[in-house]
Amino acid sequence: MPAAHPVPGDPADPAGFAALVTDFCESLAVRGYSPATIDRYHVSLALFADWAVARGVEQPREVTRPIVERYQRSLFHLRRPDGRPLTFRSQTARLVALRAFYRWLARTHRVLINPTAELDLPTVGRWQPRSAMTVVEAEDTLAQPDVDTTEGLRDRAILEVFYSTGIRAAELAALRLYDLDNSRGTLAVNAGKGGRSRIIPIAERAVGWCEKWSLDGRPQLAVPPDNDRMFLNTRGGALTTKTLTAIARKHLDAAGIIKPGACHLFRHTAATLMLEGGADIRYIQAMLGHAELTTTQLYTHVAIGPLKAVHERCHPGAGNRPPRTPWPPNEAAPLGGRRDAADFQQWKGRVDALLAELEHDDPEN
Repeated sequence: MPAAHPVPGDPADPAGFAALVTDFCESLAVRGYSPATIDRYHVSLALFADWAVARGVEQPREVTRPIVERYQRSLFHLRRPDGRPLTFRSQTARLVALRAFYRWLARTHRVLINPTAELDLPTVGRWQPRSAMTVVEAEDTLAQPDVDTTEGLRDRAILEVFYSTGIRAAELAALRLYDLDNSRGTLAVNAGKGGRSRIIPIAERAVGWCEKWSLDGRPQLAVPPDNDRMFLNTRGGALTTKTLTAIARKHLDAAGIIKPGACHLFRHTAATLMLEGGADIRYIQAMLGHAELTTTQLYTHVAIGPLKAVHERCHPGAGNRPPRTPWPPNEAAPLGGRRDAADFQQWKGRVDALLAELEHDDPEN
């Protein structure tokens, strides 16, 4: 079971937080939850147990609905070391873990009443993808690594895979040599989020850089026994997501890209450019590995190329075209014809009549 944040209490107490959280995490593993999800739940429950034990609540069955509501308020007022509050998304993540824990306790008859049954979660704003790079910015970033060095060759191949496929950092870190099919131009992603594997296309240029890395660079870093990972660190081990983030951010900074993000910035860029290029959104969903189409549809708010074209074509203030005839037209300016003069006189007559009516209704006159 995860041990990133220990749960307070006596593990020998079958009704204590430590034993029940361990049993709950084990039940998640049996039901096929990913290790990352189990670890997040474990940490969230350990933090709640810390808060509860500090207030004299030693066992989960002692938790009541007012205690849960008080904990929710404490999350709202909690501040990070830098003074920033927890985001509503972070608050919701902790409360969702707590709710799942007590649902399991009630279902397995470890508690009589579920104190989270009527818990109202915070309203979380709709997540929006961050700004994507342009084609020029992406190409400038890809050109930054020094491909004459082993690390530079590896970095170029990594950036090419990110840009071509839009896969996540964790998915790239888990790639193995046999996941790339050079002849078909496909990449097998076997460590997708939620355990969803998929096969996606990869650009010919990215395949070429991966081949060059595998032949000229990787043998210089690999150490026996070979772990078959496609990309290695300087010690021959597997790359971590933290290392991949540092690699991507280093070359983005070198290219002068100040947009936030690192590995995910390439993911947003791949999705946005494909959408602007006319790709059907369902194909992009399959490429990114989204479980729900609604997640992919968020990229339609970033890919504003078609909307910008319509705006420039239809909005009178867009572009460098001369402005349309203002309304009301200037009486002293040359009029375009008899119809313009008639329109102006009609408008002036309506205004004069309105002013006369207002003067008549003025109580001071």
